[in-house]
Amino acid sequence: MRDRALTFVIDRDQVVGQGGFLAIRRLHMHNRRGDGSASPGFVCDFVHRPYGQDAVVIVLWHRDATGAIHVLLREGMRPGLAFGRDPARAPLPEPAGDGWLVELPAGIVEAGDVGEAGLRARAVAEALEEGGFAVAPAALVLLGAGSFPSPGTVPEKFYFVAAEVDPAAQRPLPSDGSPMEEGAGTGWWTLDAAIAAAVAGALPDGKTELGLRRLRDHLAGAR
Repeated sequence: MRDRALTFVIDRDQVVGQGGFLAIRRLHMHNRRGDGSASPGFVCDFVHRPYGQDAVVIVLWHRDATGAIHVLLREGMRPGLAFGRDPARAPLPEPAGDGWLVELPAGIVEAGDVGEAGLRARAVAEALEEGGFAVAPAALVLLGAGSFPSPGTVPEKFYFVAAEVDPAAQRPLPSDGSPMEEGAGTGWWTLDAAIAAAVAGALPDGKTELGLRRLRDHLAGAR
């Protein structure tokens, strides 16, 4: 395990690339060892998002007449996958991205969303905006603790919640008015097929696979 005598010293703290949705927080720092000596200086970059630190991921589901579990997935724009990723540099073959991704509905936890009540309120808002379902806060089930998706570059934590819904009650997606929301749509997948697709690479979103697996574990424990 780690050397607990080692501490961090920040020599300079700056935010670069401001003006967009994201920026880079750049720490110029060094390590102080237990014997008092210092490491060479180094730079640690990570994503800075002023609009909210964390996100909530919503697993909306229903059980059909045969008992099979179906989950709602959303297809929306992710231009960074098309323009920021080079499939030729991937260690294993993969198709070129087209800027769209199938994933679970999710949204940023905003500054006013405080505590579990705030988390539930944000999940309710995102379930309607991204999934088309009006869900009561009390109907939401928290699926365990939060999880860091990419701690090397992003300090964001994902919180997973689930709610059983009636598929006939789905409303048209209201969106948030952003061009990034244009063209988005939803569809139902069986839970096991969605997890299998994630493992096979057809649903290559980590938070989606984790949310689906947590739902499967939750439902298995509720039997």
